[in-house]
Amino acid sequence: MKKLLALPAFSDNYLWLLHNGQHALVVDPGDAQPVLAALQAHGVQLQTILVTHHHPDHIGGVDELRQATGAAVYGPARERIPEPLTRLAQGHTVHALGLEFSVIDVPGHTAGHIAYYCADANTDEQGSPLLFCGDTLFSAGCGRLFEGTPAQMLASLDALAALPGHTRVCCTHEYTLSNLKFARAVEPGNAALFDYQARCQALRAADLPTLPSTLAQELQINPFLRSRQADVIAAAVAHNPSGPRDEAGIFASLREWKNNYR
Repeated sequence: MKKLLALPAFSDNYLWLLHNGQHALVVDPGDAQPVLAALQAHGVQLQTILVTHHHPDHIGGVDELRQATGAAVYGPARERIPEPLTRLAQGHTVHALGLEFSVIDVPGHTAGHIAYYCADANTDEQGSPLLFCGDTLFSAGCGRLFEGTPAQMLASLDALAALPGHTRVCCTHEYTLSNLKFARAVEPGNAALFDYQARCQALRAADLPTLPSTLAQELQINPFLRSRQADVIAAAVAHNPSGPRDEAGIFASLREWKNNYR
């Protein structure tokens, strides 16, 4: 069985390391040092680096890791990522650790953002799929729209939401508790939010990650995956009465609300 590790970096990033006891892959290594330390601690060799988008906290360690380990780098076709790398887009696949990762285009946070999906990663007894989604989908939230449009992000989240419910959602920031605070403002009557918040608070009190989540969980508690639910629509309209009422407009109102929520 393969081992999945969330390596903390910076103030709230996770660098995902997957290994089989001999070889490893890492996702979005913004800092090389936590990765190098984990490789040494587990006695594994880095073979593959997967990049979801171009922001510095996701690519800052790529060059150092490539030089130190010789790992092959894969990343989005339409973003500025340090060369050399294999550039990927929707429909491409990556083979690493004996696994197949499908590439999904998920523009919104950045224009060329991609995600990686593995249908059977053999990381738990349930054979749960793995989703490395970068800054597109967070637990109880989604990424800010730095380069894409609300319609693009809504379509990207729809594509991820269509994956199997037991998919493990490996996003790259520990934003869960602050996202849940906003989600409760949007849906104060959603009992699933209170239960999930209690679990996540206990994890953080023990200095443990709240991640990975699952898509089934997110469909219950994430307002950005629930933007077509009547209660969420009503909350978005109440917050922004003059905003557009189409699906992308409701999503845009939610995202703008979250941007300014404290």
